[in-house]
Amino acid sequence: MTTNRQQPGDAARGELDKTLAHCRSAFLAIAGFSAILNILALTGSLFMMEVYDRVLPSRSVPTLLGLLALVLILYVFQGFMDALRGRLLVRIGLRLDQEMSDRVYATVMRLPIQAPKRGESIQPLRDLDTVRGYLSGPGPTAFFDLPWVPLYLAICFAFHFWIGVTVLAGALVLVSLTLLSELLARKSALDANRIGNQRARLAETSRRNAEALTALGMTGWISRRWQSLNRKFLSGQVDSSDLAAGLGAMGRAFRMMLQSGVLAVGAYLVINQQATAGVIIASSILSARALAPVDLAISHWRSFVGARQARQRLHKLLVLLPELRTPTSLPKPQRGLSVENISAAPPDVQRAVVHEVTFALKAGNGLGVIGPSASGKSSLARVLVGLWAPARGAVRLDGATLDHWVPDELGRHIGYLPQDVELIEGTVAENISRFDPEASSEAIIAAAKAAGVNELVLSLPQGYDTEIGEQGSALSAGQQQRVALARALYGDPFLVVLDEPNSNLDAEGDEALTQAILGVRARGAIVIVVAHRPSALSGVDHVLAMNSGRQQAFGPKDEVLAKVLRREGPVSAPKVVQAVQG
Repeated sequence: MTTNRQQPGDAARGELDKTLAHCRSAFLAIAGFSAILNILALTGSLFMMEVYDRVLPSRSVPTLLGLLALVLILYVFQGFMDALRGRLLVRIGLRLDQEMSDRVYATVMRLPIQAPKRGESIQPLRDLDTVRGYLSGPGPTAFFDLPWVPLYLAICFAFHFWIGVTVLAGALVLVSLTLLSELLARKSALDANRIGNQRARLAETSRRNAEALTALGMTGWISRRWQSLNRKFLSGQVDSSDLAAGLGAMGRAFRMMLQSGVLAVGAYLVINQQATAGVIIASSILSARALAPVDLAISHWRSFVGARQARQRLHKLLVLLPELRTPTSLPKPQRGLSVENISAAPPDVQRAVVHEVTFALKAGNGLGVIGPSASGKSSLARVLVGLWAPARGAVRLDGATLDHWVPDELGRHIGYLPQDVELIEGTVAENISRFDPEASSEAIIAAAKAAGVNELVLSLPQGYDTEIGEQGSALSAGQQQRVALARALYGDPFLVVLDEPNSNLDAEGDEALTQAILGVRARGAIVIVVAHRPSALSGVDHVLAMNSGRQQAFGPKDEVLAKVLRREGPVSAPKVVQAVQG
């Protein structure tokens, strides 16, 4: 599909940054709340200093009560501001999800088609959840509080030079621990994520192929392979957790040591009459507050690193799959399909599997695509429905190339039955209607009748409202294929492409398929059938023969089949040709 013309790096980074830029006012409000909170954080230390230096020497209860009332009001206000800051962070994460979730979900849908080698297809959704979760938590508050650390250090220096030096030294040690954590955790986190993805892919592959693995006695071998990946993954998790726990414990122990050290320095200064008793307590409290943002950054460093890596992965994927432009809507196609010298390769593969295929069909034509295995038939089907973009040439509906159509509108003009049928968890009616929320019962039943599956559906326990289960598990392979055929015919699409549509069908299903093909042609649409079994060609009038990805012949069915049979001989000609001729 055609995409917006923009620099890929700018496009991807711009999408995320633009979304966060929409929250600029919220970030400014959080910065303002953080300023107020950090000023209010001086309340405890100043209160203690006043109590020790003024109240106790004067023994003034009214002064104590006045100070206490003021402090209580300030603490209540501080709690209110802290709650507001937390709520704003949650709203920022929510807005990021709301503005990016559709875009990321669209990427998830395109990833297995356009970039199947880029890892787990649902990883972008996980990454978005990771970024949103971090933004909604307490981790970001550390970065808003860190700029205020110099204020606390300045106040500590104002108390006394050596108190300031002690707190500054402690801050430098904690920052060094943070940097050490970053250096040690970066590689282990990347390795753990890579191995975790491999483990998840193997588990999903095992689940989807459980029957074959069990029947072939492969469960033990695959299980040992998964256990090996799992051990590596757990080892990486243990190392990462041990590192985080060790550095966290060191940080907590050092903070307690530092607080005691500040008390000791303050006591020494009091003994030498260089500071008051209130300074001892106030400096101890203030030192803890000065190092709190650093401590918070250390404790949430793993989540910060995870969110940063998730953001980087999102950047790369959004670069790889830029947002599709929305072209001008075109009228429903009615005239024909033309394929102009197309060559195509699978995504992430350089070698073409379809070479220089050219043909044209008019409304009402039916085309059978034949050829040996690996001749490019299914690949051609993917190009015809717009799943793969041709490397050269063009596919046109009524003169417009497929990328001139709005993608969802193009999909409504196309009926596609893939070789590997997979239905979506829901009812039979929802699957036939392509989960169209505005689908009418009449349109659903019309598609089922066109596919010859109406009686089959009515025989199910709840008819059209029967839940088919995950991946259509409540239906047999043949029933799934016939329901998928009805889905392909829903809405009377102009171009219907059926890839091995009778691979799981019995004689009754074959007859229903032939009638469906003839029905599509009778209403003035085009149907293309990729076939190995001869019964699928009964309803077509043209044939395209392929071999090694190249077009061998195209034309009326009888002429092409006779030509292929003459060229290959009765022994080596494709079995489907021999069967049809016979």
